[in-house]
Amino acid sequence: MSNDAFPPALPHGPIIEVFPDVFVITGGFRFAPGLSITRNMTILRHEGALTLVNSVRLSPDGESALDKLGKVRHLVKIGAFHGLDDPWYVHRYAPAFWAPPKSRHAPGVAHDHDLVPGQSPLPDLKVLPFTRARRPEVALLLERQGGVLLTCDSYQNWTTFDGCSPLGKIMMKLMGFGPTLIGGPWAKQMGPDVRADFDALLGEPFVHLLSAHGTPLENAAKDGLRVAIARRYG
Repeated sequence: MSNDAFPPALPHGPIIEVFPDVFVITGGFRFAPGLSITRNMTILRHEGALTLVNSVRLSPDGESALDKLGKVRHLVKIGAFHGLDDPWYVHRYAPAFWAPPKSRHAPGVAHDHDLVPGQSPLPDLKVLPFTRARRPEVALLLERQGGVLLTCDSYQNWTTFDGCSPLGKIMMKLMGFGPTLIGGPWAKQMGPDVRADFDALLGEPFVHLLSAHGTPLENAAKDGLRVAIARRYG
């Protein structure tokens, strides 16, 4: 299949190592001409192999930097409403593709492995499903650095709108996005019962957050989730 058959790479920043062998890169998502926001891909390295969570297609220079980190072995989809660039990574790297059971994918791909408790691509990566959600979604707990929670659209932390288009910045502000929040559109789609899943997350040992949107939150992720639950659900 021609490279032109896939959505193109949008401008993105550099790969940043936020913890040892844990990297984040911020790119974009375009809703319409002139309307775009940022999104993040997390890269986990284990014994020289890479696991990509919340895929974001990179430029050729970005892929060269990615290849220098290690070999892409696993691609992980955790969010019901993401996956635009999964077909590209399947085509480019032929990784083992993980996703929650019954996930919907972009045309032309299907996942190889169900992402369920007890099954994940890394020995220190725990799967935490949103069991009460209307669509398949999970969070992941990376058991390093005191616990790093990986999320998609569910629990986010926006401290800046840099990288969003002017219209995107206005949209995000009007929709109430900011630090430590549960995304309103996501919560509406998933239904009110999902609150119990967030309450269960508070029982997990984590202190940091890496989300598909916003900025990394270090050392205060659990307190931030308590605030987010209170704001969203009262």
